[in-house]
Amino acid sequence: MSALPLFAPTVGAAAVWRADELARPPGLVLATGHALLDSQLPGGGWPVGALVEILQAQSGQNEWRLLLPALKRRPAGPVVLVGAPHIPFGPGLAAQGLDLQSLLWITSAEPAARMWACEQALRCAPVAAVLAWLPQVRSEQLRRLQMAAAQYSKLLFVMRSVPAQDEASPAVLRLLLGGPAAGADELGDALCVHILKRRGPPLDQPVRLPARSGRLGALLSLCGTDRSPRSGQALSPTDQGCFCGTDQELPSNFALSPTDGRMSERFGEGHALDRLAALA
Repeated sequence: MSALPLFAPTVGAAAVWRADELARPPGLVLATGHALLDSQLPGGGWPVGALVEILQAQSGQNEWRLLLPALKRRPAGPVVLVGAPHIPFGPGLAAQGLDLQSLLWITSAEPAARMWACEQALRCAPVAAVLAWLPQVRSEQLRRLQMAAAQYSKLLFVMRSVPAQDEASPAVLRLLLGGPAAGADELGDALCVHILKRRGPPLDQPVRLPARSGRLGALLSLCGTDRSPRSGQALSPTDQGCFCGTDQELPSNFALSPTDGRMSERFGEGHALDRLAALA
């Protein structure tokens, strides 16, 4: 009797995933807008039609910073926010390129109502992406959302707290967001993305995403090491959130323009490099 072949490479070879390499996603992907992160994700971006779970210590800190580059390049259609912890700050989001006319904000304190809103949004044909803050969601509920996202080919991001990493989840991608220790290096304000789950080999080190573009970082370095907001410098959406829906206030000598979300000094015109930094 002849031995059976161990593997037939001509039968579904493209669908076979080896655990020591990144898998090929079954559907479309959307580039995250962060090249370092794309290089570590199957297919090189956010999976369309799948659940992406984002864990962080405090809701509202880093999700916009992570997701905005991709949301600006998403397929045409509304972005639905379910249970966002703070009021979305329109000028800051618009300054980053997000069309405010396509933003839908749904608020409810009841977990069941949030789940219902998520499922209805995923089933809505025009919707392009759903961002949901679900601190009390259960694993079987997440599976329902995963199935709906797959059936209707939607981008789906669910924000949860850090302790949820010890719970089972049907998410195809799980990320833990956080910043490095203060004074770790020159990227002390970088966003650290720990990939907890992906279809690929484990990643021991976090992906570190710089807080500023290369041009802006170079310009700010010429001004010294001061990282406080300066005249004419556009705030990131994360920074904008610090002044909307929280107890923090703007410095007394700064004002926030209601039209374009830029900082301006109440007295004086600021340094010329600050005006260049705003253009970067």
